Amino acid sequence: MLVQIFQVDAFTRRRFGGNPAAVMILESFLDDARLQDIAAENNLAETAFLVRDGADYRLRWFTPTVEVPLCGHATLASAAVVLERLEPGREVVTFHSASGPLVVSRSGDSYVMDFPARPMLATSTPEALTAAIGQNPTETLVDQHNYLAVLETAEQVRKLAPDLGAVTLLGRAGLIVTAPGDDGYDCVSRYFAPAKGIPEDPVTGGAHCALTPYWASRLGKTSLRAFQASARGGELRCRTFGERVELEGSCVFYLEGQADI
Repeated sequence: MLVQIFQVDAFTRRRFGGNPAAVMILESFLDDARLQDIAAENNLAETAFLVRDGADYRLRWFTPTVEVPLCGHATLASAAVVLERLEPGREVVTFHSASGPLVVSRSGDSYVMDFPARPMLATSTPEALTAAIGQNPTETLVDQHNYLAVLETAEQVRKLAPDLGAVTLLGRAGLIVTAPGDDGYDCVSRYFAPAKGIPEDPVTGGAHCALTPYWASRLGKTSLRAFQASARGGELRCRTFGERVELEGSCVFYLEGQADI
């Protein structure tokens, strides 16, 4: 069976920057094992599977090893595919997902995603976390998905070389490390998720669902410029609205074709 496949660099205006995602268009979802095999074959941080549902789309996300309940960059990439390739000229699309309806709208040459906020709770720093990152966080927060370790400087975040085996054993799907921003950004971050088959995610929308309310509260702002300091790097514009956040970013198409699945 031949299906459309796109590879899109999300949260960037530069090809080979941001976070690459595969987006595949299906008539209906295949069984979970087949979807997982396809995501493993694509071997990107995320593969998004889209199925039309009336005027909307149903959306699921898979890493090479597991299905996840929310993925920002693959949603941004999916919106670019719908708005630029499947339905050129369309301005807004709604994706129905495990995290509820996700609305993405066009904003100039960018796309704005309306996502649920993920406020985190302060906690004592586990010794295992300190050992995993080789740093003493100034603050540690946690939710059901991730730990968040706050460091003093952006340079510490950029130079971090965590023990990924130790990160896997922290009891959460991932670890966000952040600090106050530099170079005009309000905050910088990196995200490590080896337990999900992603040693380091280049740019992570889901992490910014937690980072946005944290930094908005700490800085007394409702709008932020955020940079994820992975090797590829990526920029987000983040806004907080009560229990929701808006994450805005750009996309660059890299590959368009067919896959025989």
